Amino acid sequence: MTFCSWEAKRLVSLAIPVFLAQVTLVLMSVVDTIMAGQVSPTDLAALSIATGVWNPAMLALQGILLALTGIIAQFSGANDKTGISHYFQQGLYLAGVLSVFGLSIAYFADVIILKLDTSPAIANMAYDYIHYVKWGIGGFLVFSVYRNITEGMGMTKPAFYISLIGLAINIPANYVFIHGMFGMPALGGAGCGIGTALVFTAMAIAQIIYCQLSKKVDAKGLLANFKAPQIATMWTITKVGIPISLATFFEVTLFACIPLFIAHLGAVAVAGHQIAASVTTLLFMMPLSLSIAISIRIGNLYGQNHFEQLKKAISTSYILAMIIAFILAAITFFGRDVISQLYTDDARVITLATSIMILACIYQLPDALQVAANGILRGLKHTAPISYITFISYWLIGFALGYVLARTDLIVPAMGPHGFWIGIIVGLTVAAILLMLTVAKRFKREPFIQ
Repeated sequence: MTFCSWEAKRLVSLAIPVFLAQVTLVLMSVVDTIMAGQVSPTDLAALSIATGVWNPAMLALQGILLALTGIIAQFSGANDKTGISHYFQQGLYLAGVLSVFGLSIAYFADVIILKLDTSPAIANMAYDYIHYVKWGIGGFLVFSVYRNITEGMGMTKPAFYISLIGLAINIPANYVFIHGMFGMPALGGAGCGIGTALVFTAMAIAQIIYCQLSKKVDAKGLLANFKAPQIATMWTITKVGIPISLATFFEVTLFACIPLFIAHLGAVAVAGHQIAASVTTLLFMMPLSLSIAISIRIGNLYGQNHFEQLKKAISTSYILAMIIAFILAAITFFGRDVISQLYTDDARVITLATSIMILACIYQLPDALQVAANGILRGLKHTAPISYITFISYWLIGFALGYVLARTDLIVPAMGPHGFWIGIIVGLTVAAILLMLTVAKRFKREPFIQ
């Protein structure tokens, strides 16, 4: 593999603002959890259930729009403003259509929640949260379109600054609606739904204002002569985006389902797993941000027809991913005791969480490589293999093996939570191998790559 220091610097410069934006968005979820938990365990449980039902659906819809990043990156590389304008406009139409789907999904949330074995108080509050937060789906998806356009054009800093605005609004908005300030009703944990909806709306408005005023983006010019909806273009975006959406859905639901299958082992097992999952989710923002930066850079070079530089960028992406993986593994390994103690003072939970985090060190490398390959494929707009590779790797291999190791004695005595994490390691390793082979296969089919 060839390592190009200039390409590495370019990728890092694109990835750092994306990473900071992603961490800021995660912090909003942390704020919701802390503020709901301070009210009562019922409010915290309701928030947990509501976000478990709503977030996978919301992220799946956003995943479709993520296709715009690679598409716009190619047009930007070719300096084709007409193409950027066309897909920008049609992306906004598609966001409107997806918003309707999101609102429709929210109306079925009560069916899912009522099937859960929980108290009426928790179920009602969870449904109330979804009823409130659904009104922010339009703002969230419009923000996503604008963000993907700017990032596709190589501008990753605006999303970070706007995420900070969202975080600044989130805390007071939650407080007002949780506790009933300024004449508003006291809604408890469900009030976080209104706070989140307001945050998404504010972020969309801020992103629109930035893009309208920015000379680099020139949204005024890109949105001039607004065309009628074109089904063919919206379908092109959707076709590229669905595999990205499904991959996100498969991964989110994989980690969401594991606690359900170890719940019978008791609170210690679930808490230990949850601490490790929480830490690794936050650390995952780094390779995920690199993946987004890779898709932007690869799309730009592909659009410019700089194919020799494209090969250097791909090999540099893999090497950079490996470097990040080793850094994350070191942080996880050497910081596992201190990190666990930040979550709990229960010695049994700490022991379990730290042992799981050792396993998490192992999967950093395949995880970083699979998201890097994912970013390359998105930049090339060759996303179809992503969905079936992630489904096979995460569920048919990773989860299935994890279930056998965790819950049965077929291979070894039942391992509990550790079994699922070993399954995750194997699943991510298979995903990394298959996605990297897909990248190599794609290049063999291209006549311009020697």
